[in-house]
Amino acid sequence: MSAVTRIAADIGGTFTDIAVVLDDGRVATRKLPSTPPNFAEAVVSGVTGLLTELGSPLGAIEQVLHGCTVATNAILEHKGARTALITTRGFRDVLELQRVRVPALYDPLFEKPKALVPRRLRFEVTERLDATGQVLTPVARADIEAAIAAIREEGVEAIAVCFLHSYANPAHEREAGEMIRASLPDKFLSLSIDILPQKREYERTSTTVINAYVGPPVSQYMRAMIDDLHKAGVGGRLMVMQSSGGVIDAESVLHKPAQIVECGPAAGVIGALEIAGASGYANLITLDMGGTTAKASLIESGRLSMAAEYEVGGGMSSRSALAGGGGYALKLPVIDISEVGAGGGSLVWIDKAGALKVGPRSAGAVPGPVCYGAGNEQPTVTDANVVLGYLNPTALAGDTVPIDAALSRKSIEEKVAKPLGRSLLETAYGIHQVANTNMMRAVKAVTTYRGRDPRDFAMFAFGGNGGVHAVDLARALQVREVIVPVAAGVFSAVGLLFAKLEVNETAAFLQLATEARIEDAARAFDQLKRRILPLLGVAEDRIRFEPQADARFKGQGFELTVPFDAGVLKTSDATMFQRLAAAFTAEHVARYGHSFNDAFPVEIVNLRLVGTVLTERRPAVTASVAAGATAAGNRPVYFGGAHGTVSTPVIGRAALDRTARRGPFIIEEYEGTSVVPPDCTARLDAVGNIIIALP
Repeated sequence: MSAVTRIAADIGGTFTDIAVVLDDGRVATRKLPSTPPNFAEAVVSGVTGLLTELGSPLGAIEQVLHGCTVATNAILEHKGARTALITTRGFRDVLELQRVRVPALYDPLFEKPKALVPRRLRFEVTERLDATGQVLTPVARADIEAAIAAIREEGVEAIAVCFLHSYANPAHEREAGEMIRASLPDKFLSLSIDILPQKREYERTSTTVINAYVGPPVSQYMRAMIDDLHKAGVGGRLMVMQSSGGVIDAESVLHKPAQIVECGPAAGVIGALEIAGASGYANLITLDMGGTTAKASLIESGRLSMAAEYEVGGGMSSRSALAGGGGYALKLPVIDISEVGAGGGSLVWIDKAGALKVGPRSAGAVPGPVCYGAGNEQPTVTDANVVLGYLNPTALAGDTVPIDAALSRKSIEEKVAKPLGRSLLETAYGIHQVANTNMMRAVKAVTTYRGRDPRDFAMFAFGGNGGVHAVDLARALQVREVIVPVAAGVFSAVGLLFAKLEVNETAAFLQLATEARIEDAARAFDQLKRRILPLLGVAEDRIRFEPQADARFKGQGFELTVPFDAGVLKTSDATMFQRLAAAFTAEHVARYGHSFNDAFPVEIVNLRLVGTVLTERRPAVTASVAAGATAAGNRPVYFGGAHGTVSTPVIGRAALDRTARRGPFIIEEYEGTSVVPPDCTARLDAVGNIIIALP
């Protein structure tokens, strides 16, 4: 075997997954419990252990591809840096006012999360620009000096600066930034013109604050990870997944850490795009069910679904202009992924009204589900799946995670079944179904809420629990096929190996499509290109540039992102704006079902440029090194009232071929488990994916 040069490590709330694709197309993986609070410990242990097992020298590694949750967790747990905000006089409370929206219209007890910057650490500066960037009031330097003095006294670690209309003229923010850096060189500084040079003061302020808030913990984490890998003898660059689906050097992340919030779920979607595309599937619903959360995204006509707006910290993530208000706005390019607190480790409980609930709290990696025997006594979804027979009752992950099924049965019986007056199996199946119902919210958020019919898509299931729940969830949505890829249980790590080096930059461009000049657009894209080139660090001829635009009907408050004709980078074809307007109108009809019958002109708000480094060789995934690691034989499995308990064969992926095999059977692998009910069939496709067909 030749030396491994690229290896991927993905940290989840419960497990840390390591993956590498060998020259023959096989995927070598390692799955081990995450190690909070020092998550780097599991990464270093997994990377060095897997490479040693493969006999590959640690020093041969050129890239360690990494997906992590450090930025997201800092926000969710309110453990980010002590942050101050310096803003235009009169806009001190924009973080509180937000957009006057609430996610739960009929919940009188709903409370928005507290602002990441307390009011006493928000400082006002006398200065003002108009919407075109003209100076109305010069910067009062004395106000900035007073803010600096107060910040020094308060022991602030990070500073965000956001002035009104700075996207049109950066001069005032640059002046403030120079003063702050001269006086407080040890503080993490974020200027909105560097983070989000776009209109909308709330979104821009919130995104800049998030960048400052997560800056110190992300910097500390990344530097520690780099040091630990080098100390262990692992060479190469640390490349980090971005929320937009590309990877970037860790050093670049240190300056703009907000771009890796929600980076973990993006990797699996990238992998699904590549793997399913190789099998001829262009329309997919991706379902990533891990130990803590379940995530859903949409791939349509072989393209990722992207969103330029996101909320973190507000329960289920949903990138919709029609919802939200429960979290912190993060207006950076992200893959459109909706997430709910429904995973294998999600805790099961009964509310005050006697209703069965699943999540959002999780048992996490420590202590984990009851069946792990590590001290947790509250049942989880995994415990229910053990009782139902879906999961191996003695061990998971190739016998590396011992399971005590008796503990699961006892916990569900005492904590849930008896209080509800139900049988053990009936209760366990109810837990399984409630978890599916929770996940359905995430799937609908990226399909029906976006004007898409789930029946037009296949479901691509991965994560440690994706194959266990996918068929029942697909049945409820009337989806006819479920695809379970090779190494599904560690697929987000596999997806990292497909990610490309990529940078996404944006510039404000407020013009009507009928009046915009192609020369202005070409000039703006050229400036964006000059910002991208040094970040990618390769020759321009190795980069593919994709121009895009955020557009809306004039008078609307929110935009849709549509592709811009790539010719704008080379030619001056004035019809490009007409084609852009037509593309936007078509997307508006697909998303919202109407287009105002041409009553309003199309208005361009921002221009975007995505620069992607072209790679000559992509990994070809055909099988898992550990694919044969499975327990054989039969075990009793409960498939609900329609089928009852059935003696069910347990097989490995290698037992399947291109001929459809009728269920029921359980497919056990080192990385995960897939359930094929009695009325379904399963087969392998040409690249080793399991294709489960529903009636």
